[in-house]
Amino acid sequence: MTEQKESLKIHVIGLGVNAKASLDESAQSALANLSEQDVVLGSPRQHDTISTYSHVGKVCDLPKLKQLEKDFETWQQQGAKQVVVLASGDPLYYGIGAWLIRTFSKTQLNFYPNVSSIQVACHRLGLSLQDVQVVSLHGRPLVSLRRCLKANQTLVLLTDQHSQPQHIAQECIKAGLSGSEIIVCEALGYEQEQVRSFTTDELINNEFVFDPLNVILVKTSQQVSFYPTAPGIPDADFVTDKGDGKGMITKREVRLAILSYMNVDDGDTVWDIGAGCGGVSVELAYWHPRSRVVAIEHHSERLACLTANQERFGVVQNLSIVAGRAPDVLVDLPSQVDTPNKVFIGGSDGELSDLMAQVWARLPVGGSLMVSAVTEDTKFQVIQFAQIREAANDADEQSLQVSVAKGERLAGQRLYRPSLPVTLFHFKKNSEKDLIEMNKDTA
Repeated sequence: MTEQKESLKIHVIGLGVNAKASLDESAQSALANLSEQDVVLGSPRQHDTISTYSHVGKVCDLPKLKQLEKDFETWQQQGAKQVVVLASGDPLYYGIGAWLIRTFSKTQLNFYPNVSSIQVACHRLGLSLQDVQVVSLHGRPLVSLRRCLKANQTLVLLTDQHSQPQHIAQECIKAGLSGSEIIVCEALGYEQEQVRSFTTDELINNEFVFDPLNVILVKTSQQVSFYPTAPGIPDADFVTDKGDGKGMITKREVRLAILSYMNVDDGDTVWDIGAGCGGVSVELAYWHPRSRVVAIEHHSERLACLTANQERFGVVQNLSIVAGRAPDVLVDLPSQVDTPNKVFIGGSDGELSDLMAQVWARLPVGGSLMVSAVTEDTKFQVIQFAQIREAANDADEQSLQVSVAKGERLAGQRLYRPSLPVTLFHFKKNSEKDLIEMNKDTA
C-alpha cells in the first residue's frame, strides 16, 4: 500500500436503525470537517438519515465492493483527503467495517459505533443478546442457514430479498422443524415499524407482504432436525452414486477417526483429494465453518453427488468443489484456492506415490497429510512414503487400522458382518530441527 494511499482517512459512521440518525459528537465532527473535495458514501436511504447534519462533502452512492477500492483511489486523485462511509446499524457487526479492515490500513480507519438492528430486535422481544445465535443471510446463500437449524434454538437472522420469511419457513419445514415460530421485525426505528409472529404453515399458505428492511427471529421447535447435531453424520443421509449411503463415501466410523486426526482449526485450508461423494469434505466443512475445504473429484456421477451433498448440508460458503483429476489438477489449483495446511487423500486412481510427494512438497511446516488405504498395494505405497519421511527426518507419523462389524438380524439371530478394514496414516510435517528438539525432550 503506497504512502499516498495511506494518507486518505476513512470515517465509518454507524447510523443505528432510526429514520433519522442520532450521531454522537465525534461522528458529527467527522462530517462537519469535510471539504468540498471529500466524499460521503452511502445508499440514498442512508444519505437521507443524516439530512439533519450539515456537511459540504460530495454525496456518492455506494458501489459494489469490487469497484469500491478503485473508487477510493479515484477520489484521492481528485483531491479527497477524507471519505465518510455511512453504515446501517453498527458498522463492525456484520457490516462493511470488516471489509474495510481487510482492505485498508487500520491507521486510515476511524469507526463510530451505533446500535445494530439485531440489538433493537432483541430489545423489542425481551431477549438477551448472549442467548441468541446471530446468522447473516445478507448476500449469502439461503441454504447456508441449514447447519443452524436444530431443535430448541433461538436464531436472529439478517436477511435480504432471497431470505424473506416465506423462504425461512420453507427451510424450517425441510429441516423437520415445522413447529417453529417465526417472528418478523419490520422497519425497526421507522414510523411503520411492526413486529409480527407466524407459524411456518401461516407463512407458506398465505401471501404476506413484508417491509424489505426486516430482521427475522426463529424459535425452532423441539422436533428432531434432519441436520446433524454431533459429528458422525449417518451414511444414509448422504446422496451417493449407488443409493443414499451405499456408494463411494467414507463410512461413518472411519470418517470419525479421520475428523479426529485431521484436527481442523479455524482458518485452516483443507484439501480432500479423491473426495468421492463428499463424506469427509462435507462433514469437515459442516463442523468447521471458519475453515476452508476444497474437494477434488473427477468422476462425473460422484461430482453430482458431492454437489448435492454440499447443498443438502448447507456448506456452500466454506466448501469449494474442483472438478479434475489429481495430481494433474493440482498444477493450477493454488491460483484458484488457498494453499492447504492439511490434506486428506481418499482416492488416487493409481497416482498415490506422485500425489503424496507433490502434496508433501507444498505443505508448510506444521501441516499434515492423512491417507486412507484399503488394498495391500495402496498400503505398500504409503509405507514406502513413510520410510522416505523417516529417512528425511521431517515427519511425525501415526497410523491405525479401523475394523468395523455392524450388527444385523438373520433368521431371528443377531450377527455382526465385518467390513473391509481401513488403514489410516497421518503425517505431520516438521523441520529437522523440530524433530531433534522433540527427540531431546523424550530422551
